[in-house]
Amino acid sequence: MRFAMPALFICALSLAQSAADVPPEVRFKSAYINPSPKPANFSSAMLWGIAIADARVPGYKNAKVEIASGKLFCRIDGKDVILNDDQGRLRGGLYRRHPWFGTDAHGPMPLESSPKDTVILRVGQRPDRVWHFWAASPRATLPAGHLDGCTVKIRARISPGALLQVRMDYWRNATADDGDGSNSHEAGASNWYFASDKSQEATFSDLP
Repeated sequence: MRFAMPALFICALSLAQSAADVPPEVRFKSAYINPSPKPANFSSAMLWGIAIADARVPGYKNAKVEIASGKLFCRIDGKDVILNDDQGRLRGGLYRRHPWFGTDAHGPMPLESSPKDTVILRVGQRPDRVWHFWAASPRATLPAGHLDGCTVKIRARISPGALLQVRMDYWRNATADDGDGSNSHEAGASNWYFASDKSQEATFSDLP
């Protein structure tokens, strides 16, 4: 019944939705912060996110996420330092959804630019895949000093049938590849963001 509600209530519905509304195959259905801190010898960080379509929603084949900007900043010695700040651009790939990220093998992610300087992810066209994206700008090195934590902010518009989650990883350094997974350390994930008739700021932070 929730999908039959008038569009007038999409924004309110977005606020009311919870982990119970996330498709069952999704691994992390709500926000969390990794209880294990960043490894001491890891010196870099990168924002990333996931967009998917929910095939249970009528009209899901038209679902899309429009991403206007992505920013990662870290608090060093009490001051916020920007590591990534991209407007209307990103990178990414299409990953296996069943099982969830079952392999690192992936295909190219279709990216469409709009006149509004946003990147459009038409997730409804490939509902069988996880649309995994990350910053267009290079992975940056953390400045020297005491790290309190980092924050990711993604400005996006989400249509009915689409979902968005944002995350962040710490990395061994600015150039290390994923390898066997030992070069990256997931900091955590945001709650899932649902459809709204307005632009939303999807946020994750591991700041205390």
